[in-house]
Amino acid sequence: MAQMDFGGVTETVVTSKEFSLEKAREVLKNETIAVLGYGIQGPGQACNLRDNGFNVIVGQREGKTYDKAKADGWVPGKTLFSVEEAAQKGTIVCMLLSDAGQIQVWPKIKQYLTAGKALYYSHGFAINWSDRTNVIPPKDVDVIMVAPKGSGTSLRTMFCEGRGLNCSYAVYQDATGKATERTIAFGIGIGAGYMFKTTFQREATSDLTGERGSLMGAIEGLLEAQYQVLRENGHSPSEAFNETVEELTQSLMPLFAQKGMDWMYANCSTTAQRGALDWAPRFRDAIKPVMQWLYLSVKTGNEAQISIDSNSKSDYREKLNEELKTMRNSEMWRTAVTVRKLRPENDGQD
Repeated sequence: MAQMDFGGVTETVVTSKEFSLEKAREVLKNETIAVLGYGIQGPGQACNLRDNGFNVIVGQREGKTYDKAKADGWVPGKTLFSVEEAAQKGTIVCMLLSDAGQIQVWPKIKQYLTAGKALYYSHGFAINWSDRTNVIPPKDVDVIMVAPKGSGTSLRTMFCEGRGLNCSYAVYQDATGKATERTIAFGIGIGAGYMFKTTFQREATSDLTGERGSLMGAIEGLLEAQYQVLRENGHSPSEAFNETVEELTQSLMPLFAQKGMDWMYANCSTTAQRGALDWAPRFRDAIKPVMQWLYLSVKTGNEAQISIDSNSKSDYREKLNEELKTMRNSEMWRTAVTVRKLRPENDGQD
Protein backbone atom coordinates (compact mmCIF):
# COMPACT_ATOMS: atom_id res chain seq x y z
CA MET A 1 0.00 0.00 0.00
CA ALA A 2 1.22 3.49 -0.82
CA GLN A 3 0.65 6.70 1.09
CA MET A 4 -0.43 9.74 -0.94
CA ASP A 5 -1.15 13.31 0.09
CA PHE A 6 -4.48 14.60 -1.22
CA GLY A 7 -4.76 18.28 -0.37
CA GLY A 8 -3.05 17.81 2.98
CA VAL A 9 -4.89 14.60 3.87
CA THR A 10 -2.87 11.37 3.72
CA GLU A 11 -4.70 8.44 2.16
CA THR A 12 -3.70 4.83 1.56
CA VAL A 13 -3.91 3.79 -2.08
CA VAL A 14 -3.03 0.67 -4.05
CA THR A 15 -1.00 0.65 -7.27
CA SER A 16 0.58 -2.05 -9.42
CA LYS A 17 3.89 -1.27 -7.72
CA GLU A 18 2.64 -2.72 -4.44
CA PHE A 19 0.25 -5.28 -5.94
CA SER A 20 1.73 -6.51 -9.21
CA LEU A 21 -0.10 -7.91 -12.19
CA GLU A 22 1.69 -11.21 -11.57
CA LYS A 23 0.29 -11.31 -8.04
CA ALA A 24 -3.19 -10.47 -9.35
CA ARG A 25 -2.98 -13.35 -11.82
CA GLU A 26 -1.96 -15.69 -9.01
CA VAL A 27 -4.86 -14.58 -6.79
CA LEU A 28 -7.43 -15.06 -9.58
CA LYS A 29 -5.85 -18.02 -11.37
CA ASN A 30 -8.69 -20.39 -10.51
CA GLU A 31 -11.47 -17.88 -11.11
CA THR A 32 -13.85 -17.63 -14.05
CA ILE A 33 -14.76 -13.97 -14.41
CA ALA A 34 -18.26 -13.60 -15.88
CA VAL A 35 -18.92 -10.07 -17.17
CA LEU A 36 -22.68 -9.58 -17.39
CA GLY A 37 -23.51 -6.75 -19.76
CA TYR A 38 -21.49 -5.41 -22.65
CA GLY A 39 -22.67 -1.81 -22.74
CA ILE A 40 -20.82 1.00 -20.93
CA GLN A 41 -18.27 -0.65 -18.62
CA GLY A 42 -18.44 -4.23 -19.90
CA PRO A 43 -16.25 -3.97 -23.03
CA GLY A 44 -13.40 -2.10 -21.38
CA GLN A 45 -13.20 -4.28 -18.29
CA ALA A 46 -13.69 -7.58 -20.13
CA CYS A 47 -11.14 -6.82 -22.85
CA ASN A 48 -8.56 -5.46 -20.41
CA LEU A 49 -8.88 -8.56 -18.23
CA ARG A 50 -8.60 -10.83 -21.25
CA ASP A 51 -5.53 -8.99 -22.53
CA ASN A 52 -3.96 -9.26 -19.08
CA GLY A 53 -4.31 -13.04 -19.13
CA PHE A 54 -7.36 -13.67 -16.95
CA ASN A 55 -10.09 -16.24 -17.62
CA VAL A 56 -13.04 -14.13 -18.79
CA ILE A 57 -16.44 -14.87 -20.28
CA VAL A 58 -19.22 -12.47 -21.27
CA GLY A 59 -22.95 -12.74 -20.64
CA GLN A 60 -25.14 -10.72 -22.99
CA ARG A 61 -28.54 -11.22 -24.55
CA GLU A 62 -28.65 -11.37 -28.35
CA GLY A 63 -28.95 -8.13 -30.30
CA LYS A 64 -26.69 -5.29 -31.39
CA THR A 65 -24.62 -5.41 -28.21
CA TYR A 66 -24.20 -9.18 -28.57
CA ASP A 67 -22.94 -8.61 -32.10
CA LYS A 68 -20.49 -6.00 -30.79
CA ALA A 69 -19.15 -8.57 -28.33
CA LYS A 70 -18.63 -11.04 -31.18
CA ALA A 71 -16.83 -8.35 -33.18
CA ASP A 72 -14.51 -7.85 -30.19
CA GLY A 73 -13.53 -11.51 -30.32
CA TRP A 74 -15.89 -13.14 -27.82
CA VAL A 75 -16.96 -16.52 -29.19
CA PRO A 76 -20.54 -17.81 -28.74
CA GLY A 77 -20.57 -21.04 -26.76
CA LYS A 78 -16.96 -20.61 -25.64
CA THR A 79 -16.53 -17.14 -24.16
CA LEU A 80 -19.91 -15.56 -24.97
CA PHE A 81 -23.13 -16.80 -23.37
CA SER A 82 -26.54 -15.70 -22.23
CA VAL A 83 -26.58 -13.68 -19.02
CA GLU A 84 -27.94 -16.63 -17.04
CA GLU A 85 -25.45 -19.16 -18.39
CA ALA A 86 -22.51 -16.83 -17.79
CA ALA A 87 -23.69 -16.25 -14.21
CA GLN A 88 -23.86 -20.00 -13.69
CA LYS A 89 -20.36 -20.57 -15.07
CA GLY A 90 -18.68 -17.62 -13.34
CA THR A 91 -17.01 -17.66 -9.94
CA ILE A 92 -16.78 -13.86 -9.99
CA VAL A 93 -20.09 -12.58 -11.35
CA CYS A 94 -19.73 -9.00 -12.58
CA MET A 95 -22.93 -6.95 -12.64
CA LEU A 96 -22.06 -4.44 -15.37
CA LEU A 97 -25.57 -4.08 -16.75
CA SER A 98 -27.33 -0.76 -16.31
CA ASP A 99 -28.82 -0.13 -12.87
CA ALA A 100 -32.28 -0.85 -14.26
CA GLY A 101 -30.95 -3.94 -16.04
CA GLN A 102 -29.44 -5.25 -12.82
CA ILE A 103 -32.78 -4.97 -11.06
CA GLN A 104 -34.49 -6.75 -13.96
CA VAL A 105 -32.11 -9.74 -14.16
CA TRP A 106 -31.56 -10.19 -10.42
CA PRO A 107 -34.40 -12.72 -9.93
CA LYS A 108 -32.96 -14.80 -12.79
CA ILE A 109 -29.31 -14.89 -11.71
CA LYS A 110 -29.37 -14.89 -7.91
CA GLN A 111 -29.85 -18.68 -7.90
CA TYR A 112 -26.39 -19.04 -9.46
CA LEU A 113 -24.64 -17.15 -6.66
CA THR A 114 -23.57 -20.23 -4.76
CA ALA A 115 -21.32 -20.30 -1.70
CA GLY A 116 -17.83 -18.91 -2.22
CA LYS A 117 -18.56 -16.95 -5.37
CA ALA A 118 -18.02 -13.21 -5.60
CA LEU A 119 -20.66 -10.71 -6.73
CA TYR A 120 -18.83 -7.78 -8.34
CA TYR A 121 -20.03 -4.25 -9.07
CA SER A 122 -18.60 -1.07 -10.53
CA HIS A 123 -21.29 1.08 -8.94
CA GLY A 124 -22.89 0.80 -5.50
CA PHE A 125 -26.43 1.67 -6.61
CA ALA A 126 -28.12 -1.76 -6.43
CA ILE A 127 -26.60 -2.68 -3.05
CA ASN A 128 -26.76 0.70 -1.34
CA TRP A 129 -30.45 1.15 -2.15
CA SER A 130 -31.34 -2.53 -1.79
CA ASP A 131 -34.57 -1.55 -0.03
CA ARG A 132 -35.64 -0.07 -3.37
CA THR A 133 -33.92 -2.44 -5.82
CA ASN A 134 -34.60 -5.68 -3.87
CA VAL A 135 -31.05 -6.81 -4.68
CA ILE A 136 -30.06 -8.68 -1.50
CA PRO A 137 -27.03 -10.98 -1.98
CA PRO A 138 -26.76 -14.36 -0.24
CA LYS A 139 -24.71 -14.24 2.96
CA ASP A 140 -22.19 -16.83 1.73
CA VAL A 141 -20.80 -14.85 -1.23
CA ASP A 142 -18.30 -11.99 -1.36
CA VAL A 143 -19.76 -8.67 -2.51
CA ILE A 144 -17.06 -6.42 -3.93
CA MET A 145 -16.59 -3.36 -6.11
CA VAL A 146 -14.03 -1.65 -8.31
CA ALA A 147 -15.40 1.60 -9.73
CA PRO A 148 -13.38 3.23 -12.53
CA LYS A 149 -13.44 7.02 -12.35
CA GLY A 150 -14.37 7.38 -15.97
CA SER A 151 -16.16 5.67 -18.81
CA GLY A 152 -15.46 2.16 -19.99
CA THR A 153 -14.20 3.69 -23.23
CA SER A 154 -11.62 5.72 -21.30
CA LEU A 155 -10.62 2.65 -19.30
CA ARG A 156 -9.94 0.74 -22.51
CA THR A 157 -8.24 3.61 -24.34
CA MET A 158 -5.90 4.39 -21.47
CA PHE A 159 -5.10 0.68 -21.04
CA CYS A 160 -4.12 0.43 -24.71
CA GLU A 161 -1.93 3.50 -24.26
CA GLY A 162 -0.16 1.89 -21.30
CA ARG A 163 -1.86 4.10 -18.72
CA GLY A 164 -4.28 3.32 -15.92
CA LEU A 165 -7.58 4.96 -14.97
CA ASN A 166 -7.95 5.70 -11.26
CA CYS A 167 -10.56 3.58 -9.46
CA SER A 168 -12.20 3.29 -6.08
CA TYR A 169 -12.68 -0.09 -4.44
CA ALA A 170 -14.85 -1.48 -1.68
CA VAL A 171 -15.85 -4.68 0.09
CA TYR A 172 -19.46 -4.85 1.20
CA GLN A 173 -19.46 -8.48 2.33
CA ASP A 174 -16.49 -10.77 3.00
CA ALA A 175 -17.81 -14.32 3.15
CA THR A 176 -14.61 -16.10 2.12
CA GLY A 177 -12.01 -14.09 4.03
CA LYS A 178 -10.42 -13.29 0.67
CA ALA A 179 -12.74 -10.54 -0.57
CA THR A 180 -10.24 -7.70 -0.28
CA GLU A 181 -7.52 -9.63 -2.10
CA ARG A 182 -9.98 -10.59 -4.82
CA THR A 183 -11.06 -6.97 -5.19
CA ILE A 184 -7.58 -5.50 -5.48
CA ALA A 185 -6.49 -8.22 -7.90
CA PHE A 186 -9.51 -7.47 -10.05
CA GLY A 187 -8.69 -3.75 -10.07
CA ILE A 188 -5.13 -4.46 -11.17
CA GLY A 189 -6.54 -6.79 -13.81
CA ILE A 190 -8.73 -4.14 -15.43
CA GLY A 191 -5.78 -1.73 -15.52
CA ALA A 192 -6.43 0.62 -12.61
CA GLY A 193 -3.97 3.47 -12.13
CA TYR A 194 -4.27 3.85 -8.38
CA MET A 195 -7.13 2.53 -6.28
CA PHE A 196 -8.52 4.31 -3.25
CA LYS A 197 -10.72 2.69 -0.64
CA THR A 198 -14.36 3.62 -0.26
CA THR A 199 -17.67 2.02 0.70
CA PHE A 200 -20.69 1.10 -1.41
CA GLN A 201 -22.63 3.90 0.28
CA ARG A 202 -19.99 6.58 -0.32
CA GLU A 203 -19.41 5.53 -3.92
CA ALA A 204 -23.11 5.45 -4.76
CA THR A 205 -23.87 8.85 -3.24
CA SER A 206 -20.78 10.59 -4.63
CA ASP A 207 -21.36 9.08 -8.08
CA LEU A 208 -24.98 10.20 -8.36
CA THR A 209 -24.05 13.62 -6.99
CA GLY A 210 -21.25 13.97 -9.54
CA GLU A 211 -23.39 12.92 -12.50
CA ARG A 212 -26.09 15.39 -11.59
CA GLY A 213 -23.53 18.01 -10.55
CA SER A 214 -20.22 19.04 -12.04
CA LEU A 215 -19.82 16.08 -14.43
CA MET A 216 -22.97 16.60 -16.48
CA GLY A 217 -26.03 18.32 -15.02
CA ALA A 218 -24.43 21.39 -13.49
CA ILE A 219 -21.98 21.97 -16.34
CA GLU A 220 -24.80 21.75 -18.89
CA GLY A 221 -26.85 24.23 -16.87
CA LEU A 222 -23.89 26.60 -16.44
CA LEU A 223 -23.06 26.63 -20.14
CA GLU A 224 -26.68 27.14 -21.16
CA ALA A 225 -27.06 30.05 -18.71
CA GLN A 226 -23.95 31.90 -19.93
CA TYR A 227 -24.79 31.28 -23.59
CA GLN A 228 -28.34 32.57 -23.14
CA VAL A 229 -27.20 35.73 -21.31
CA LEU A 230 -24.70 36.54 -24.09
CA ARG A 231 -27.32 35.98 -26.80
CA GLU A 232 -29.92 38.04 -24.94
CA ASN A 233 -27.43 40.91 -24.94
CA GLY A 234 -26.79 40.90 -28.67
CA HIS A 235 -23.83 38.56 -29.10
CA SER A 236 -23.88 36.30 -32.15
CA PRO A 237 -24.33 32.52 -31.76
CA SER A 238 -20.73 31.85 -32.81
CA GLU A 239 -19.33 34.38 -30.36
CA ALA A 240 -21.53 33.19 -27.50
CA PHE A 241 -20.62 29.56 -28.17
CA ASN A 242 -16.89 30.14 -28.56
CA GLU A 243 -16.68 32.19 -25.37
CA THR A 244 -18.83 29.71 -23.43
CA VAL A 245 -18.03 26.21 -24.69
CA GLU A 246 -15.32 26.05 -27.32
CA GLU A 247 -12.56 27.82 -25.42
CA LEU A 248 -13.40 25.87 -22.26
CA THR A 249 -13.45 22.40 -23.80
CA GLN A 250 -10.82 22.72 -26.52
CA SER A 251 -8.24 24.97 -24.86
CA LEU A 252 -8.62 25.49 -21.14
CA MET A 253 -9.87 22.15 -19.77
CA PRO A 254 -7.04 20.09 -21.31
CA LEU A 255 -4.54 22.52 -19.76
CA PHE A 256 -6.42 22.56 -16.46
CA ALA A 257 -6.36 18.75 -16.34
CA GLN A 258 -2.66 18.58 -17.20
CA LYS A 259 -1.26 21.50 -15.22
CA GLY A 260 -3.82 22.54 -12.60
CA MET A 261 -5.81 25.69 -11.81
CA ASP A 262 -2.83 27.45 -10.20
CA TRP A 263 -0.98 27.17 -13.52
CA MET A 264 -4.06 28.57 -15.29
CA TYR A 265 -4.05 31.63 -13.05
CA ALA A 266 -0.33 32.14 -13.62
CA ASN A 267 -0.71 31.93 -17.39
CA CYS A 268 -3.70 34.11 -18.17
CA SER A 269 -4.04 37.86 -18.41
CA THR A 270 -4.14 39.99 -15.28
CA THR A 271 -7.69 40.99 -16.28
CA ALA A 272 -8.75 37.33 -16.33
CA GLN A 273 -6.96 36.67 -13.03
CA ARG A 274 -8.73 39.51 -11.28
CA GLY A 275 -12.14 38.59 -12.64
CA ALA A 276 -11.77 34.91 -11.78
CA LEU A 277 -10.61 35.62 -8.24
CA ASP A 278 -13.51 38.03 -7.68
CA TRP A 279 -16.24 35.85 -9.17
CA ALA A 280 -15.24 32.35 -8.08
CA PRO A 281 -16.49 32.90 -4.49
CA ARG A 282 -19.76 34.32 -5.81
CA PHE A 283 -20.40 31.27 -7.97
CA ARG A 284 -19.38 28.96 -5.11
CA ASP A 285 -21.75 30.64 -2.67
CA ALA A 286 -24.60 30.67 -5.18
CA ILE A 287 -24.13 27.05 -6.23
CA LYS A 288 -23.37 25.41 -2.87
CA PRO A 289 -26.99 25.49 -1.61
CA VAL A 290 -28.07 23.72 -4.81
CA MET A 291 -25.33 21.11 -4.31
CA GLN A 292 -26.45 20.59 -0.70
CA TRP A 293 -30.02 20.13 -1.91
CA LEU A 294 -28.78 17.69 -4.57
CA TYR A 295 -26.70 15.67 -2.09
CA LEU A 296 -29.65 15.37 0.31
CA SER A 297 -31.85 14.17 -2.54
CA VAL A 298 -29.24 11.52 -3.41
CA LYS A 299 -28.53 10.46 0.18
CA THR A 300 -32.18 9.96 1.06
CA GLY A 301 -32.69 7.72 -1.97
CA ASN A 302 -34.99 10.14 -3.78
CA GLU A 303 -32.73 10.30 -6.85
CA ALA A 304 -32.36 6.52 -6.87
CA GLN A 305 -36.12 6.10 -6.84
CA ILE A 306 -36.56 8.59 -9.67
CA SER A 307 -34.04 6.62 -11.72
CA ILE A 308 -35.67 3.28 -10.91
CA ASP A 309 -39.16 4.53 -11.77
CA SER A 310 -38.03 6.18 -15.01
CA ASN A 311 -35.49 3.68 -16.32
CA SER A 312 -37.63 0.61 -15.69
CA LYS A 313 -40.44 1.76 -17.99
CA SER A 314 -40.77 -0.07 -21.29
CA ASP A 315 -40.77 3.20 -23.24
CA TYR A 316 -37.77 4.66 -21.38
CA ARG A 317 -35.51 4.74 -24.44
CA GLU A 318 -38.15 6.47 -26.57
CA LYS A 319 -38.82 9.10 -23.87
CA LEU A 320 -35.07 9.66 -23.43
CA ASN A 321 -34.63 10.23 -27.16
CA GLU A 322 -37.51 12.72 -27.11
CA GLU A 323 -35.87 14.69 -24.30
CA LEU A 324 -32.50 14.63 -26.05
CA LYS A 325 -34.14 15.75 -29.28
CA THR A 326 -35.59 18.76 -27.49
CA MET A 327 -32.18 19.57 -26.03
CA ARG A 328 -30.46 19.20 -29.39
CA ASN A 329 -32.93 21.66 -30.89
CA SER A 330 -31.69 24.43 -28.59
CA GLU A 331 -29.62 27.08 -30.34
CA MET A 332 -26.48 26.31 -28.32
CA TRP A 333 -26.55 22.63 -29.28
CA ARG A 334 -27.21 23.44 -32.95
CA THR A 335 -24.31 25.91 -32.90
CA ALA A 336 -22.12 23.18 -31.39
CA VAL A 337 -22.72 20.98 -34.46
CA THR A 338 -21.53 23.77 -36.77
CA VAL A 339 -18.46 24.51 -34.67
CA ARG A 340 -17.46 20.83 -34.52
CA LYS A 341 -17.56 20.68 -38.32
CA LEU A 342 -15.21 23.66 -38.49
CA ARG A 343 -12.52 22.04 -36.36
CA PRO A 344 -9.48 21.12 -38.50
CA GLU A 345 -9.49 17.46 -37.46
CA ASN A 346 -13.08 17.03 -38.69
CA ASP A 347 -12.52 18.67 -42.10
CA GLY A 348 -16.16 19.57 -42.41
CA GLN A 349 -17.46 16.18 -41.21
CA ASP A 350 -19.61 15.55 -38.13
